[in-house]
Amino acid sequence: MENIKKLPKRRYRSEQRVAYICLIPAFLGLIFLTYLPLLGVLGISMTNWSGLTKPEFIGFDNYIKLFTTDPYIKDSILATLYFSFLSVIGSMIYSLFIALLLNRKIPARGFFRAVFYVPFVLPSVAIYVGWSWLYEANFGFFNYLLSEIGLKKILFIADSDYIVPSLSLIAVWLSGNLIVIFLAGLQNVPSIYYEAAEIDGANGWKRFWHVTVPSISPIIFYNLLLSLIANFQVVTPSLVLTNGGPGNASRFMTYLMYDQAFVNNRLGYAGATTFIIFIIIAIFTTILFKTSNRWIFQEGGDEK
Repeated sequence: MENIKKLPKRRYRSEQRVAYICLIPAFLGLIFLTYLPLLGVLGISMTNWSGLTKPEFIGFDNYIKLFTTDPYIKDSILATLYFSFLSVIGSMIYSLFIALLLNRKIPARGFFRAVFYVPFVLPSVAIYVGWSWLYEANFGFFNYLLSEIGLKKILFIADSDYIVPSLSLIAVWLSGNLIVIFLAGLQNVPSIYYEAAEIDGANGWKRFWHVTVPSISPIIFYNLLLSLIANFQVVTPSLVLTNGGPGNASRFMTYLMYDQAFVNNRLGYAGATTFIIFIIIAIFTTILFKTSNRWIFQEGGDEK
């Protein structure tokens, strides 16, 4: 009898060992691809290093200079926050709306799913160049439409008031990955929930708000986190289209880091900027995780 009682414990310990062995690659990946490089950046940020000379340890001087004498840091942080806010909100609304449409029984549904996903896998440089033609001040497609309806032309990427919303629109169009993830989540919502809500007399909006949204709330959280991290690290539009302009309107923090590291050869200073970006992302990510238990629901309607 004693041997029989010990069997479940032995089996449990065996399963534990197998689980830990399977997790070893993930732990090694986190250590060597995330934590050690992060510590390396922190170490570089405390040096005066051009990449060609011997690093000189200067402590927190780079951080002090960044927030006291750098003329670009304030505008850079504001531009990054502005772009991220517009892009994240726009991407979430757009991708969920398209996913809801593609989840319906429509003709050529597979074709349309591919059409909306393709922008995500296309080369980003080519996409931004293509959109620059659409935004062109004199002969661009958008300004042509505005002139046709009698409105004034807009300098989409040459006006500091319009540059960030214009770039955010491109980021929203590129969110095909979020559409696919939302679509997968929508297809996993049990149809019995909708049937029960319909029997109770719920209209389309109430079914969406009280059934669909709670059921896919973990997917919403994941997409929100994914979009937040990605958009805080935006750099391609500044490199391809604007060079941080007009003025400093699109000098995002990643572009500021690039400019310091590869144009001015100030790798230590660029490391400090990189670590500031990491801290900002960590703050918003922590806020998202801390508040998630208020709106993420498990199956059956219970809060997380």
